[in-house]
Amino acid sequence: MTKKKNKKILYIVLSVIVLAALIIFLIGGFSALKAVGDFITLQILGMKWLNTLLGLLIGGIFGTAFLGEWYGASLQFFMYDTIKIILLLCILIFTISYIQSYFPPERTKKILSKFGGIKGNILGALLGTVTPFCSCSSIPLFIGFTRAGVRSGVTFSFLISSPLVDLGAFILLASTFGFPIAIAYVVVGLILAVIGGSIIEKSGAGRYVEDFITEGENFSAEIDEEKLTKKDRLIYAKEQMIATFKKVFIYILIGVGIGAMIHNVIPREWIEAVLGQNNPFSVLIATFVGVPMYADIFGTIPVAEGLFFKGVGLGTVLAFMMSVTALSLPSMIMLRKAVKPKLLFAFISVIVVGIIIIGYVFNALNYLFI
Repeated sequence: MTKKKNKKILYIVLSVIVLAALIIFLIGGFSALKAVGDFITLQILGMKWLNTLLGLLIGGIFGTAFLGEWYGASLQFFMYDTIKIILLLCILIFTISYIQSYFPPERTKKILSKFGGIKGNILGALLGTVTPFCSCSSIPLFIGFTRAGVRSGVTFSFLISSPLVDLGAFILLASTFGFPIAIAYVVVGLILAVIGGSIIEKSGAGRYVEDFITEGENFSAEIDEEKLTKKDRLIYAKEQMIATFKKVFIYILIGVGIGAMIHNVIPREWIEAVLGQNNPFSVLIATFVGVPMYADIFGTIPVAEGLFFKGVGLGTVLAFMMSVTALSLPSMIMLRKAVKPKLLFAFISVIVVGIIIIGYVFNALNYLFI
């Protein structure tokens, strides 16, 4: 009886030891994964080593006291963010453009025309993620899709998603804010695109396009994809990278300059008073301030970075980024040439309401991301 009891105790002890070892192993494994993730976020995507290097370089030239002043910190921020964004931009646009070479407009139309219902809207939103365009560049594709007879819900899901969500936005957001916030931005951007397209179609507003579009030539969805060699795709990717860089470079400089001022010059108390969590109108202000601006995600992120690290709520920051990229005034003027006022009003209303809801929800959940 005693031997059986001792065996039972031994089994229990061994089981506890094995369980404890497993828990320690899992914790160690998670810690190792977290360490790898932090390294990728901070050093590879975030290029914090570059910031350290610039600090040593500027401090060596001007003296360490220079970095302690607002102008020294602003110079370091400006140089670091500009170099980081340009490097990531060139790599990402080249990669995205190479992928995009497999999805020319005719092939995209062909794919979109085969799906109906919510599946079509989801597909339209997802296809928008492989087009590295600003909102102005997306409108000609929107016209082509509409003229080809693609459903309005699908075309508007594409039109919302294309400037808002892409691989470049995800990587740049991850490099600045970390993967959780980058994933959250992409997810809510896709949801907004799908729901927005669905509402426009279900409400019947999607039929209010200008006559010249519906009466124009109806491009066939059966046109074969142009056969490109690997070399052709690489040349195309390089040309797109150079063209995009030339197009957005000035906005990157402006955005980084504003971000540097927010980060190092404007007092935290001022920003919190206007856009802080204690101001119930912060999301509304950020949304409507962002609309008249013209920039893409590359020029918007430095400004958002400055706001976020000054204590502005995540929802307010997301609302600002989304309104700038999806509802810029120049793109709305271009869209008005293609759609009638009733449809333009519906499009703007759906996106503004969606952005405001997203902003308030993420402000309420801000603690999860800090």
